[in-house]
Amino acid sequence: MANFRIGHGYDIHRTVPGRKLVLGGVTFDCDFGLDGHSDADALTHAICDALLGAAALPDIGHFFPNTDPEFKNIDSQLLLQRVVAALRERGWAPANIDASLIAEKPKIAPRLADMKAALAKSTGLPVGAIGLKATTNEGSDDIGRGLAIAAHAVALIEKI
Repeated sequence: MANFRIGHGYDIHRTVPGRKLVLGGVTFDCDFGLDGHSDADALTHAICDALLGAAALPDIGHFFPNTDPEFKNIDSQLLLQRVVAALRERGWAPANIDASLIAEKPKIAPRLADMKAALAKSTGLPVGAIGLKATTNEGSDDIGRGLAIAAHAVALIEKI
């Protein structure tokens, strides 16, 4: 068995009015949020799936189903902490994460450092082991029209 593994994660949520927007564990000041059972943090969900995939485990929905009231409006950083704990129980630990957030609004770049700090705290990684980028969809499709936000993530885990 290899000492390192790579996983990929993806998540997308529709925007909805009247809900707080949480991305990477950071709350943004805007008039919409993301629709979902938990806090709908698409970035953190993509990272969870990347870590789980690297460990050859089922996806986030398997561990935290949207039919379970325990996870209604739960902070996704708690889910990420549980994913890291599940990896550690199996002899794995995150080595680094690289993620891209795709959103037309709000402006993400001013909060990247805050998101990296929150994700570092939840994963136990140093901030320097987390790559985070933000981009737009240049006005195309639902993301480009501001109707959804998506995220891609890649995670490297190492045997401990």
